[in-house]
Amino acid sequence: MYWGFAFDDARCDSGPLSGRPAQFNAPGGQVQRACETDSAIFHDRFAGALQDIMRRFRASAPPTQVSRFAHAHRAWLSGVAWQIGNQAAGRMPGLDDFLVMRLLSPGGEPTFALLELATGARVPDRDLHRPAVRALTEMAILVAALDNDAHSLHKELTGGQADQNVYTVLMQELECPLQDAVRAATGLRDRVLLRFIELHDRVRPTAGQDLATYLQGLRYGIRGNNEWGLRVPRCLSCGQWPDEMDDTLLTWADEPSDTRPGPVEGAPAIAWWWDADLG
Repeated sequence: MYWGFAFDDARCDSGPLSGRPAQFNAPGGQVQRACETDSAIFHDRFAGALQDIMRRFRASAPPTQVSRFAHAHRAWLSGVAWQIGNQAAGRMPGLDDFLVMRLLSPGGEPTFALLELATGARVPDRDLHRPAVRALTEMAILVAALDNDAHSLHKELTGGQADQNVYTVLMQELECPLQDAVRAATGLRDRVLLRFIELHDRVRPTAGQDLATYLQGLRYGIRGNNEWGLRVPRCLSCGQWPDEMDDTLLTWADEPSDTRPGPVEGAPAIAWWWDADLG
């Protein structure tokens, strides 16, 4: 994951290629090929470091799990390319487009693909590709991505980097000030999380051991990402950094801000998460 943060900071979010899609695509493709094969030779420090990581994965995990990670890594880079293209064109996406892009660009796919590599779980294809499990994975990715937007908002505003996040998108979509966009984004995030909990509790009782381990990893990922984002200097807005061991500095809402059922308005691309026959 720290390789991903380094690459993201240097090449994606704020580096010299962050608004130049034509220049990003070639090194992005090289990095992806470095993820897929050890024989590729690229004179790039990120490619070489990733090849070393992948050698370690191949030495300790079955090909299926390594391949799943490589495919997830490609999905992440496709989202980054989409984001960089928007930035280069000065285009603020609508809410539906943004949510689809945000399922890819924060790196949630490869992060959760690491669950099998880290836990030793071997989730069968028939389980991992079930629509309900896919929906749970996507919801976990989106909740974490929206939490990331919240963690870094002040830092991005003060640094002049608040280009594409859920708040700027909602300010355009709803024609509203930032304060109202923050409320709307929090409600959106809470509705997705409530649906995640509801669907998880339908899927978990009949899950085998490996799938149950994966589902628990999604849950840990949402909470862990939130705790991490509230402490890590990379996301914090200004000088005073919380003690990493001091839980008293973290506060949590007692209840969701929006409990409305059903799909999120204006977001048809994720409406299927609320399909009644998932389970």
